[in-house]
Amino acid sequence: MKNRLYIIIAALAGAFTLSSCSDWLDVSPKTNVPAEELFETENGYMSALAGIYISMTGENIYGKNLTFGLMEQLAQMYDKLPDGTNDRGSVYIYNQQTSGGFNTKSALENMWQSQYNLIANTNNLLKWLDKNGEAVLVEENMYDMIRGEALALRAFLHFDILRGWGPMNYAGNADARNTKCIPYRTVTDASKQPLLTAEEIVGKIINDLLQAKNHLSYEATLNLSSYESIGRRYRLNYHAVNALLARVYNYAGEYSDARTCAIEVIENCGLELQSGNDNDPILTNEVIFGINMYELKDNLSDYFAVGEKLTTKYYLNISTLNTIFESVGSESEDMRAKGTAFYRNNEQQNAISLKYIDNDNEIIPLIRIPEMYYIACEAAEYSAESATYVNLVRNKRGISKAKDVTCDTPEQRTTALNKEYRKEFYGEGQYFWFLKTHGVIGTLAHCPDVTLAEENFIFPLPDAELEYGWTEENDTADNNEENTREDEQTSNEGVVTPRI
Repeated sequence: MKNRLYIIIAALAGAFTLSSCSDWLDVSPKTNVPAEELFETENGYMSALAGIYISMTGENIYGKNLTFGLMEQLAQMYDKLPDGTNDRGSVYIYNQQTSGGFNTKSALENMWQSQYNLIANTNNLLKWLDKNGEAVLVEENMYDMIRGEALALRAFLHFDILRGWGPMNYAGNADARNTKCIPYRTVTDASKQPLLTAEEIVGKIINDLLQAKNHLSYEATLNLSSYESIGRRYRLNYHAVNALLARVYNYAGEYSDARTCAIEVIENCGLELQSGNDNDPILTNEVIFGINMYELKDNLSDYFAVGEKLTTKYYLNISTLNTIFESVGSESEDMRAKGTAFYRNNEQQNAISLKYIDNDNEIIPLIRIPEMYYIACEAAEYSAESATYVNLVRNKRGISKAKDVTCDTPEQRTTALNKEYRKEFYGEGQYFWFLKTHGVIGTLAHCPDVTLAEENFIFPLPDAELEYGWTEENDTADNNEENTREDEQTSNEGVVTPRI
């Protein structure tokens, strides 16, 4: 069954994209097949699920801005500035549309819209699973696989919206938990949904992931490095859901649960830390969850391509590269900074990541195994055990044991993880989230021209959400109107004509 499912998904990869936000109610892949017919077959369900994954490669979200694009610009990981600006700090202009440069306001609005559109598609899939899924999906584990992945996708998408539009330092600031920030949509209609507190959102995300983990428990022993996993690699399989749970628990400061999930992934998923990245700077064999972009190298050539002139690409100065990776000279003992990871133009003294150039598997990584080691480090006590996890990654990357870090205090541990997140996930969009999650403000070591403050980490609600979204005032008005109609109906229906 697993091999056949992989073939189905591969065949569909170039054929389906999900409908736009204007088709928001009963959306299905653009197959010219009505939803009622699409969900009458197993292949229809598989195409709908594949369509969601494929749509995640859109440049508004994981095909650019939520990975190597805007997230990395916000973390100041590039020295290339867009046309129209010479000011690195202008990327943090969230409330005003600029005429040139980063145009962050529109980028954020597009991210919000695209994420919720995908959530609508996921909810639509779950709706049809409720309607007839058990009757249609009769092959062993098929229903549980699709439902588990759909629930996990809904949680994954909401979590990244929360990380952007939610509060800073959720785990370390009790007041942050009560901040109303985003809606958690579980319905397929266009109804207004209230903004929930960050704590409520976290609870719903965890609930969806625990349900997903239960549905996918049949593959708890799946070895992701084996041939048998070919149809489940990179998808939100059991281990990927567990890894996402570890990420969410860690964000929420629920460190015991975070450690349990992270260790389970490390010990059981079958993936190991790599000690070399020749011809594979993305470290494909460490990817727990990722999305496939068809013709990735060509599609991303505007941002990453080797050549004499890198001034139009996402480059960084070699001096910046050396600061990020703590390098001295033209090479480093850290394989993440070597020529197998970056193309260097010594004449212009700049460099460009090879992660999206030498990427034969065309995978954009969303969760990789080293993050589980970092979470285990953070969830352990301030001791040798905590340092062991982060040093395991450092040693695998070529850094000698003589340079092992210590994590005996909270400050030491945060400092060590700060450096490792910026190196390990360069070009993947995770470093900005690390800074926000841990309340790290001030001047970045690799970018002394920018000083980050708390307001730089909290995205404002889009104009459309402020104007047309749920508010207590319009909800009260809607309820009053609805109650009036119900009272009138009850009054008319309840009139009893007395007998004379």
